[in-house]
Amino acid sequence: MNLPGSMMIAFSMYSRIPVPQVTWTKERMKYAMCFFPLIGAVIGLLEYGAFLLFRTLGFPFLEQIMPVIIPVVVTGGIHMDGLLDVIDAKSSHGETEKKLEILKDPHTGAFAIIGCGIYFLLYLAFFMEMRPAMIPAYCLSFIITRALSGLSVVTFPMAKKSGLAAAFSDGAHKRVVGTVMVLYLGISSLGVWNLAGAGAALVVSTISFLVFLYYYCMSKREFGGITGDLAGYFLQILELALVMGLAVLSHMKI
Repeated sequence: MNLPGSMMIAFSMYSRIPVPQVTWTKERMKYAMCFFPLIGAVIGLLEYGAFLLFRTLGFPFLEQIMPVIIPVVVTGGIHMDGLLDVIDAKSSHGETEKKLEILKDPHTGAFAIIGCGIYFLLYLAFFMEMRPAMIPAYCLSFIITRALSGLSVVTFPMAKKSGLAAAFSDGAHKRVVGTVMVLYLGISSLGVWNLAGAGAALVVSTISFLVFLYYYCMSKREFGGITGDLAGYFLQILELALVMGLAVLSHMKI
C-alpha cells in the first residue's frame, strides 16, 4: 500500500495544487479516491481564509466574489467542464448514444455557455444572501460534495467501460473507498451541526440526499450510468444547491 502516492494521484488529477508526480500503479489507484474529499477540505480552508481576510480589510466585493472564484481556480475547472458537457448533452434531447457522443465532444455548445453564465450568477447571488454564521457549513460542503461524488464512482453503474470515471472505479478498492466516503460524510455533517447548528445540518443533509438521488436516477435514465462528466455535473449542481439552501436558511427565523 502506498497511500502518499494515492494522494498525489488524487490531487494531481482533480486539482491544480502542485504535488510531486507519481506513476499511476494499480496499488496506488486502489485508494486514490479516498483522498478526493481532501481537495474539498483545502478549498474550504481557502474559502474561509479569504472570507475573513477581505472582511477584515474592508473589501466587501472581494469578500463576496472570491468564494465563487476559488473552487474553479483550485480545481482548474475540471468539474465545471463536466457540468457544461452534460448541459449540452441533455439539451440535445437525443438518444443515449447521441448524448454520450456529445460528452466526448471537446467543443462547447451554446447551451453550455448560457448554463455557465446562469450558474455563476445564481451562485454569487445566493452566496451574497448567506449570513456569516453559515460560512462554516458552506466551507464543509466542499468535502461533502466530493465524498458523495466519490461514493457514486464506486457504487453507481458506469455508462461506458472507458474514461476517467471508469478508470478510477475499476482501479478502486470499492469497499474501502465507499467506507471512507461515508466516514467523510459523517464527520463533515457533525462539523456542520457543531459549527452552524442543527438547522444547517438538516438542510445540508436533505439537499445532499435529494440531489444525489436525482443524479442516480437521471444518469441511469438518460445516459445508462455515470461518466466523469456526470460526476463533475453532480458535484457542481450540489454545490449550487447547498449554497441556495444555506442562503434560504439565513433568512428563516429558526
